Amino acid sequence: MGRGRSGRVARLSAGTALLVLTLGACSRAELEGNLGFGWPPGITEQAQRMRVLWTWSTVAALIVGVIVWTLIFWAAIVYRRRDSELPRQTKYNLPIEALYTVVPFLIVAVLFYYTVITQTYVTDLRPPPDTTVSVTAFKWNWQFNYNDRRDPRTDDFVYTVGSTTEIPVVVVPVNKNVRFVVNSIDVIHSFWVPDTLFKRDVFPAATKNQNNEFQLRPTVRGSYVGHCAELCGTYHSQMNFEMRVVTESEYQRYLNALATFGNGDLDRQAKALSAIGQPAQATTTYPFDTDRSQRAPSERQPGPQD
Repeated sequence: MGRGRSGRVARLSAGTALLVLTLGACSRAELEGNLGFGWPPGITEQAQRMRVLWTWSTVAALIVGVIVWTLIFWAAIVYRRRDSELPRQTKYNLPIEALYTVVPFLIVAVLFYYTVITQTYVTDLRPPPDTTVSVTAFKWNWQFNYNDRRDPRTDDFVYTVGSTTEIPVVVVPVNKNVRFVVNSIDVIHSFWVPDTLFKRDVFPAATKNQNNEFQLRPTVRGSYVGHCAELCGTYHSQMNFEMRVVTESEYQRYLNALATFGNGDLDRQAKALSAIGQPAQATTTYPFDTDRSQRAPSERQPGPQD
């Protein structure tokens, strides 16, 4: 009677613990949609592939955890010490030892296989790009060249560049393969849009890899903040940009507007964004203040909320 009651208590405790751990890792949105166990949703097809890998890796970990927890509780209850006599000892059990060796190896091998498959997909450059953007990083801002359109006045690629008064905005089309070719003109920077769940170091021209490029396929329209993710100097923390995901027609109109205003127009980014019905300024971040003069602690500086 006592053993049966103990077994029921152990099973109930194990089930409750598993339920709490499982539900605690999931948000309400995840329970209603795609299960991610805390993985951010992401806005690209590559991010979705990474979410699938994370989800099934977590499921595998939970299955292994349930088996281990069950064995621990079962051994602790069934073989608990009841008198001075020790339980029967088992050693040199070759089948069990082989099982303990082979099963973990198979689990690691399967996870490694799918990790390589996902990594290959995320970094794959074989699908032809629908558009190409050249990214140039410098202390402490960004320049975006659009390789699909040229300024008719100079025959150079149209581009936008950030300043201390304007956040640079890189505009890309939704549901299209966008190839980024990244480069730095001074130190190592890092191109990172958190919502894409992907970042790539940006090397100076003298040390960069010959093929320092990657490809994303955004699937959600919107505005997303981007950062430099490599410590690069005084204003590293404020070296931000914005990625604006728009429709294909808006993207083509944006490139046409940049070409119409020309690279010589200092306000071309704001004018081109306004021309396609987009906010003229970045909405996810704001320019940084480069004033380094001494001030009293009581001299509050105006912020973005002012």
